[in-house]
This record gives sequence, structure tokens and C-alpha cells, in this order.
Amino acid sequence: MASFDPNELGTKERHSLLLGAIAPRPIALVSTVDEFGNNNLSPFSFFNIFSSNPPVVVFSAARRVRNNTTKDTLHNAMQQKEVVINVVNYDITQQVNLSSAEYSSDVDEFVKSGLTPIDSDLVAPRRVKESPVSLECEVRDVLHMGEEGGAGNLVMCVVKKMHIADGVLSENGGIDQDAIDLVGRLGKAWWVRASGDALFELAPPKLGIGVDQIPDVIRRSTILTGNNLGQLGSEITLPTAEEVEAKKNDFDVRRILQNFADGIELREQLHEMAKDLLDNGQVKEAWKVLLIDKSAQ
Repeated sequence: MASFDPNELGTKERHSLLLGAIAPRPIALVSTVDEFGNNNLSPFSFFNIFSSNPPVVVFSAARRVRNNTTKDTLHNAMQQKEVVINVVNYDITQQVNLSSAEYSSDVDEFVKSGLTPIDSDLVAPRRVKESPVSLECEVRDVLHMGEEGGAGNLVMCVVKKMHIADGVLSENGGIDQDAIDLVGRLGKAWWVRASGDALFELAPPKLGIGVDQIPDVIRRSTILTGNNLGQLGSEITLPTAEEVEAKKNDFDVRRILQNFADGIELREQLHEMAKDLLDNGQVKEAWKVLLIDKSAQ
């Protein structure tokens, strides 16, 4: 494994490694106005929610690595103390990408990108009509990380009003993660789409036995993955000896026992079968199969 001292890397190289490793990052499409009421619109991928009570989101308008300048968004946020954070879904990615171009301060990125400005209810900056969620915010504080290129400026925003498109609200009142179709930023020119086959669910964690309590012969398996071990460790109780014995009557298990003698080959076949069960969420059944191997009991 390669190791690096960040202080020994150039800013550009350090920037590239960090952005490629810490991803995907959600995108804040931030709209602001200057002291004359001129619109500004710019995306930031140094962004997340840090508190729900009070509701606080933070984005970083970092100093440009190339020439150590700052964006109009930062100036406006500091002066006017108001922003609107619009989330970015797949349908507007090309327009959002265009809005990130370094237009001069007198250019309205709403116009250049073709995105539609609509009036906010509580703050001066406009919302983006095409965004599925817009957050009207008051700027609570700005924390400056440094004065060199790449230094972040953390803009802490208190959410004053939320606007959510009807089509992305789920029946239980939350957000339908497939319908909202969000995107995120990776390293360099890479983006990611968070919908469809890219989505997966994990059950809330239980106080299971833990991976440390899994027998060594299973934990050292060359077939089971770390994810599989996590599934096995999430079980609260293991199958009884009677349940393991009854599993031997399963057709597929019987076939394995008939065709493979005790030892490594039998163990590998049982581990393959257990992995298939785990990949289909059948954790208890996988445990039964694994415990057929006497060395795992």
C-alpha cells in the first residue's frame, strides 16, 4: 500500500488524491445575489448536512488551486448572509456543469446554464426551478481554513425553508431515493448517478455476535468476503445442533455431502453455497450450511 505525507505533496497532487478517495460527494448548487441584486449560481461538491436540530448544512467555497482566487459565491454569502442550496439530480447535470465555468462576475449563470430562477419565500437569492429540493438558508458563519490555493472556506447555513418536488416525496413522507435520482462527484471528471441498480439497502444493525465470534475456519475463508462476514456477525443467536443436522436433508446440501469427502473440498463447496445464501439475504440458512463442517463447530 502506498503511503503519503500530505505536507510533502504538491497542492494539485494532494487535491487530486483526496477528491478521488473521498467520494461520492453530494453537490450543492448554490445561488446567491450580490449587493446590487445580481444572480450568481455555482456548484460545490464539498457539501453535506451536519445537524438536523437546528438544521445546518455546510459547503466549502475553496480557494482555487490554480491561482488562489475565490468565487463570487463566497463574497456574496459573506456580504448578504443568505444562500439557496439546490440539490442536483441527473436531469440537470449538464446544465450544472456549465454553471461551474468561470464566467465573470457580471454574468448570470442562470442565463448561461438555462436553469430557471424562481423567487424564494424568505431570502433574496433565487431558487432553481428544476432542482427537486431547494433549501433557503441564512449564513450563520464562515470558517476560513487558510490563505493558500486549495484552502477551504466553510459556509455554515441554517435552513429556514425547504422546497421539495411532489414527485420525489415517498408515501411515508420521506424522500424516494430512486425518484430523486441524485448525482455525486468523484475524482477528476467523474460523476456518479445514485439511482436504479446503484442503490442498495442494509437492515439496521443488531447487537449480533460480531465477526470476532465467528469460528476461525469460517473467518479465514477464501470464498466469503468481508461483507459476508459482517452479515454472519450480525446474527444474535446461532442455529442449534438440531437445526444444522436437519439442514443436511436439503437437496443441494445432500448432493455436496455425497460428492465430496471431509476436508478442504467439502468446506469450499459449503462456503460457496453459504455465500450464495448470504448474497440473497438468507443469513440463518447460511450459518446452518457453514456449521455442517465439523471443524467450524
